[in-house]
Amino acid sequence: MKAAVLAGVPAPLDYPGHSCARVFTAIGVGLALMLGFVQGAVAQQNPLTAIDIALEPDATMLQHAKDANARLLKSFPKGFTLDETHHPHVTLLQQFVRTADLDKVFAAANAVLAKEKPTSWTLTAFKYYYIPSPPVGLAGIVVKPTEDLRRLQNELIKAVEPYTAKTGTPAAFFSEDAGRDIQESLIEYVSHFVTIAAGKRFNPHVTIGVGTETYLNKMLAEPFDSFTFSATGASVYQLGSFGTARKELKALPLAP
Repeated sequence: MKAAVLAGVPAPLDYPGHSCARVFTAIGVGLALMLGFVQGAVAQQNPLTAIDIALEPDATMLQHAKDANARLLKSFPKGFTLDETHHPHVTLLQQFVRTADLDKVFAAANAVLAKEKPTSWTLTAFKYYYIPSPPVGLAGIVVKPTEDLRRLQNELIKAVEPYTAKTGTPAAFFSEDAGRDIQESLIEYVSHFVTIAAGKRFNPHVTIGVGTETYLNKMLAEPFDSFTFSATGASVYQLGSFGTARKELKALPLAP
């Protein structure tokens, strides 16, 4: 009997097929080491994740958003379609957080939401708007900011702050183009979200797509029929190009 050890694993006993057993043992150890290396490399490449903590709108808002999205796509086919990987949502907070702390972020956000009852709030959509990026713009349906929404946003900012980073890179975002589709302006926006899009500057909205500025100006000039809707849930997403909610990282249940 041999007492040789391979990577801390005792060699199998001598018996017919011993060589085959040693081969499979070596393969198993090799795969384990390779998997560990790959996982370590991924963690090293993506130490940060760009997240969006958002409310999920009800069917009324979803229908309005999808109708507007279809209209924009007809005018500008190069835009994006609202679908399972471009979720219509009401952003509460966007931040760069440490990937290793994502579970803590989920727990912190969940604790805040557990104290609130967003599903009981009546939210009002009252106009279109867009963020210009000539010659196109990113459009959305604007929701009236309420004291409830402002309070919830402020509580989330405080709860998540221990796990945030000041800025990130395209690697923090969901991308199917190796980060080449992540706009520099988006990185700046997420980096400074708390100072430019929170508090008195909070502009709750549901993104509806991309259009030319010429077409969007016509849309904004049209009468807008206000409507009310409510939240049905909340989620933490990984952000993608144009600040879209590309990948659901965690669904956060809301109290009825």
